[in-house]
Amino acid sequence: MNAGKSTAMLQVAHNYEEQGQAVRLFTAAIDHRYGVGKVTSRLGPQRETEVFDKDTNFLQTIDKKIACLLVDEAQFLSKDQVKQLHQLAQVRGVPVITYGLRSDFLGEPFPGSAYLLALADDIEEIKNICSCGKKATMNIRVDENGKRIKEGEQISIGGNESYRQACGRCFYSEIH
Repeated sequence: MNAGKSTAMLQVAHNYEEQGQAVRLFTAAIDHRYGVGKVTSRLGPQRETEVFDKDTNFLQTIDKKIACLLVDEAQFLSKDQVKQLHQLAQVRGVPVITYGLRSDFLGEPFPGSAYLLALADDIEEIKNICSCGKKATMNIRVDENGKRIKEGEQISIGGNESYRQACGRCFYSEIH
């Protein structure tokens, strides 16, 4: 949350394309904060992308050689989709780079994230800072008054108005 994942993805796409190489970018269809099929950095850069939903089969969708496949909001991938991406990388030799959150506002892993962590060859953490100054590793959902929400559906799309990042200490100190 607010660590620059989308910015990093847009930069990677730019770097490949600047070298004349083809990339494909995907984001979750359910993330419509800035419009469906758009990866948007909170710093401003935005780009149209393809979308994935629960029915997307990446093995069927990626049918020709590309230099890289980039996926934003990867926490919304299904177990099978993560396995498809892993197969694209391992069998077809397509580099796959995903960007997403590890856990939800209750500290529970997203299914897509859990399988990505299990199958990834490399994991690079993009760091962010808690309001106390420590490294943020958790997310807290808040209401319109900034009060912490402690229950609800795992998936609720929102930005800075709905979530804030926290270190483990602040995350747990605010639970009670």
